[in-house]
Amino acid sequence: MPKRMRFTTWRTLATAATAALTATLLTPVAAHTAPRESRPVHDYDTAIREAVWVDTGLDEDRDGDTDRVAVDIVRPREPAQRGRKIPVIMDASPYYSCCGRGNESQKKTYDANGDVVQMPLFYDNYFVPRGYAVVGVDLAGTNRSDGCVDVGGRSDVRSAKAVVDWLNGRGRAYTSRTGTERAEADWTNGRTGMIGKSWDGTIANGVAATGVEGLETIVPIAAISSWYDYYFSQGAPLYDSGPDWLSQYVESPEARAHCGAVQQELVEGAPRTGDRTPLWSERDYVRAAKKVRASVFLVHGMQDLNVRMQHVGPWWDALAKNGVDRKIWLSRTGHVDPFDFRRAEWVHTLHRWFDHELLGYDNGIDREPMADIERAPDQWTTSATWPPRGTHATTLRPAEGDAAGVGTLGLRKGKGTETFTDDPRLSETDWAARVDTSTPDKTGFVTGPLTRDLRLSGASEVTVTATPSTPTAHLSAVLVDLGPDTIRDYADSGEGITTLPDRTCWGPGTEGDSSCFRETRATTADVGYTVVSRGWADLGHHTDTGKGEPLTPGKRYTVTLDLAATDHVVPEGHRLALIVAGTDRGLIDAPADTPTLTLDLTRTSARVPFVGGTAAFARATAGTRAIAPDAVLDGVARPGATAHRVPGEAR
Repeated sequence: MPKRMRFTTWRTLATAATAALTATLLTPVAAHTAPRESRPVHDYDTAIREAVWVDTGLDEDRDGDTDRVAVDIVRPREPAQRGRKIPVIMDASPYYSCCGRGNESQKKTYDANGDVVQMPLFYDNYFVPRGYAVVGVDLAGTNRSDGCVDVGGRSDVRSAKAVVDWLNGRGRAYTSRTGTERAEADWTNGRTGMIGKSWDGTIANGVAATGVEGLETIVPIAAISSWYDYYFSQGAPLYDSGPDWLSQYVESPEARAHCGAVQQELVEGAPRTGDRTPLWSERDYVRAAKKVRASVFLVHGMQDLNVRMQHVGPWWDALAKNGVDRKIWLSRTGHVDPFDFRRAEWVHTLHRWFDHELLGYDNGIDREPMADIERAPDQWTTSATWPPRGTHATTLRPAEGDAAGVGTLGLRKGKGTETFTDDPRLSETDWAARVDTSTPDKTGFVTGPLTRDLRLSGASEVTVTATPSTPTAHLSAVLVDLGPDTIRDYADSGEGITTLPDRTCWGPGTEGDSSCFRETRATTADVGYTVVSRGWADLGHHTDTGKGEPLTPGKRYTVTLDLAATDHVVPEGHRLALIVAGTDRGLIDAPADTPTLTLDLTRTSARVPFVGGTAAFARATAGTRAIAPDAVLDGVARPGATAHRVPGEAR
């Protein structure tokens, strides 16, 4: 959680805006129809820039006064002069002073009066001329805000929720951090959309989960939906530090001097045992998804190994159960903003989304396909719904092969056992590269070459019955597409992108706030296999209680590993593999012991969501091409369908 040189000048934009405005004024009234797109008709150079401090009602720093969070605002002057109220686009972040936002790590800057000069990212440059206010909130304990950072808890979420309340006339704000002069949000209609990447998007999830009135939509990018799942995976530790370290990383010097008690609460409430505690329950937004009123436009990288895809599936499913309007983009990048992997299409789509959700324009975006999915670098497809209709979980069974640890994967129940010894020096890439070789550190189970494309869409689970030799043991389960491909190199430092020197501009700018950002291109790698989905668990957390226990060596345990949601097509000629092993180096920490584990194959299986279900898998592995995968629903073939294409997908 942490292109060509093409400068778009304001003169060009102003000329276009003037022409559009003139055309509007000269068009006969009878010819007017409802607007479908907001236009850049407001002057950015003279936009109102101001700061207010919103009272959160909390006293997390325990100084006897309720905490105030700093809110920097950029809004067009013309609507204010006419008394017209406008909607708000908000990014609430802990990063505005410590670390910066976006690919160029932009920070807020201020003039002598304390009003914002540079608002990071392109949102203000692009949307303020189109009649939106853009608001940047410093989370409690960061930059110019009071309070303490509590990493996704009450203080973090209240920091932003209080601002939504103030924008809707339900809260108090002041013109200074300590003064008594009140500030009113009489310029807005209260309709708010929250957006942000990583921690910022996480706060958008958290505020939406409060059900606050006035929050109309959120756009969480690479965001957390449950903080437990950021630090642990079913008891297995993902990082060697807890939320107290992250809090110290972003908090202001003032907060660092006054927030020792909150730091201690983070330490005590998040033990490195992997147990679920009340601290984690407070920071689990999926549990509160039934309160969400806002629509959700979710963006995530399917190879994001920071905020992993485990944060997508449960949140997405919970929102669906609640009937929330949803849209999703899934890229092949790591932890990357769509502005940096699909810029022009992203700006256009985000513009239309906010116009629809905040201005109420009937521009048709709600009737378009729900999902955009990157199949290969810069190659995108769509799905009307996600996962597609006709997607059903199929139970796959691992079975013994001719060599130890090298087995088969199919529909028939396996028998016998396989044994491996945890080697914390190795990772999923080591296992995948040697899946056809007998090695002591993993077991691999592989289909034959597919005779047709096979699409996975959604979250998988792998149930493992294992007998450990030690009191502690960790398990990893990985689905792998075995075959040559060109992918975005998510393991590279840019996580799938390379930043270029040339810039493109997205709206007007000022001397202190340019709208021009460095372009990027895809960083690719030629590979012999692709990790499709992964999951990890501490075998001691095999029960559903959320509390671990020491293992009894020689005793058999069963645990179900939740693998992250994904959307991937295994092409014809490739093979699908399931690998079960121990510590996945660099992704989970090793257990205290070095266990040897014996798998009972009769009680080990994987549930994988295929478009077309079991019938699609059976056809792809049986060699017949008589019926297309998309011609099957619930295992029943529809006559007359013989076309061969990727199932459930529009190009």
